[in-house]
Amino acid sequence: MKSVLIPLKQYQPSASNAECGVVSYMTEHPEESSKCSIYRLAELSYTSPSTIVRLCRKLGFSGYRELQSALIHELALRSQNTKNQSKYIDHFDSLKETIASITYRNITSLEDSMNMLDEEALAESIRILENGKNLYLFGIGSSLLVAQDALLKFIRIGKSCTCGTDTHTQYVLSSNADKTDAAIIISYSGYTEEMIRCANNLCSRGTPIIAITRYGNSPLSQLANCILHTVAVEELFRSGAMASRIAQLN
Repeated sequence: MKSVLIPLKQYQPSASNAECGVVSYMTEHPEESSKCSIYRLAELSYTSPSTIVRLCRKLGFSGYRELQSALIHELALRSQNTKNQSKYIDHFDSLKETIASITYRNITSLEDSMNMLDEEALAESIRILENGKNLYLFGIGSSLLVAQDALLKFIRIGKSCTCGTDTHTQYVLSSNADKTDAAIIISYSGYTEEMIRCANNLCSRGTPIIAITRYGNSPLSQLANCILHTVAVEELFRSGAMASRIAQLN
């Protein structure tokens, strides 16, 4: 069963003015939304039934009934989770509470990313990797650690693979790749300037791009041939990008 709340939250920043009302209402009042008819939901969110239907289709549902059914199922699963750990680390947390909070966030990121995984996109990514003569990996910061880990895994199975350790090297690699190669770009936000530059270079060379990034209409997702979405429960100022990195590694 598809998740509803996760893609809604990820889609929210790029929602149109007409969609903002329904996205906000559903994410803030999921229980009430699951019991509403499409007309009642439109009334409560100050939008229209046609806007809701279009939003459902953008999120991968055939219509409102399928989305509502998935939401009810998701809420039932969430209610079974009786864990009370905080999503965020608080200054006054004990050591035990901090351990539980970090672990819970990482588990949540893995579960949410699994629910967001598009199997067709994954299958197409595998095809691109199989057909690529050389594989180039791109990432900076914590995403570079994920790229380097992937490098070790690919060379173990005999795949020709390269990962530049600095942005200048990555710029050169992206400028020299061609259509017979393949590239994986890792960026949780999808807005990292250096990664967008690499993606543009690869596009100009005809190199297929697999993006590992968060859900949403980011510059990176627009340039990629395949998108593998990751979800992380993290604050704006992250405490080490742990949850997103674990989801990317997975």
